[in-house]
Amino acid sequence: MTTLAAVETAAALGTADVGTAAAPGTAAGSAGAGTRVEVRAGRSWSPVCDLDLLAPGRGVAALLPDGRQAALFRDAADRLYAVSNRDPFTGAYVLSRGLVGSTAEGRVYVASPLLKQRFDLATGECLDDEAVRIDVHPVRLG
Repeated sequence: MTTLAAVETAAALGTADVGTAAAPGTAAGSAGAGTRVEVRAGRSWSPVCDLDLLAPGRGVAALLPDGRQAALFRDAADRLYAVSNRDPFTGAYVLSRGLVGSTAEGRVYVASPLLKQRFDLATGECLDDEAVRIDVHPVRLG
């Protein structure tokens, strides 16, 4: 198994109830202490952090084997997301420190902590500029 270095965590992260029904991209199921969150980078899955480190609404940054940074999020419904940590408007690696929210239509997004552009966590689309996207990585529990 590849070990990845955690780059940063965004404030006091704790454990959360992970529910009982499992679905792709969710934290629900038999997950508990020691359950690893994995991100697909290229053709392989890589462990990035323990599920317990992903508090709903908070981000965690991780260094992928190819040198890219990913920002991981867990929303209030226990869905997991992994996107590029790089803000395309500034070039800074800060999206893991962004604010998580949702639109009236239910689209979950992260708002960059710098210029406040919002990025859909499921698609990578910038909600404030349709011409801009960030990479989205598949995520699962391992």
